[in-house]
Amino acid sequence: MKTENQNKKSSVCNCLNLRRASLAITEIYDQYLAPCQLSVSQFSILKHIHAMAPVSVSELAAEIRLDRTTLVRNLKPLEQQGLIHDIAKAGTRNRQLCLTVAGKEKLEQAHVYWQEAQKRIEAQLGSEDTKILQALLLKIEVLEP
Repeated sequence: MKTENQNKKSSVCNCLNLRRASLAITEIYDQYLAPCQLSVSQFSILKHIHAMAPVSVSELAAEIRLDRTTLVRNLKPLEQQGLIHDIAKAGTRNRQLCLTVAGKEKLEQAHVYWQEAQKRIEAQLGSEDTKILQALLLKIEVLEP
């Protein structure tokens, strides 16, 4: 009897294959980060804010390579949870984002789970295939339209 994974077949469409792979990887990271009540997208945003702080929304969007309006939508729950705050002076239009103490604690806690997800994926793919995957993804990311 074939397992579920053996029944899955690759598509001839590279785009579809990448989307499917992205969903599978996202699901793994989200599962590992669930105890922290963060998605992998939220974890990435917190990690980038921490590294770049203080950072404007535009700078953050450019670094993460995410549409600005999508980023703003993803920032709202983090602000509501008290994980990030804006340190820009009142009346200025350019927000300057930083992590709160709670945000730093959440990031530290989540980092442990993120590392476990990283290890799981590398264990399943193998070290060499993980390196190949990273190299291929970088090549894909810089493809010109």
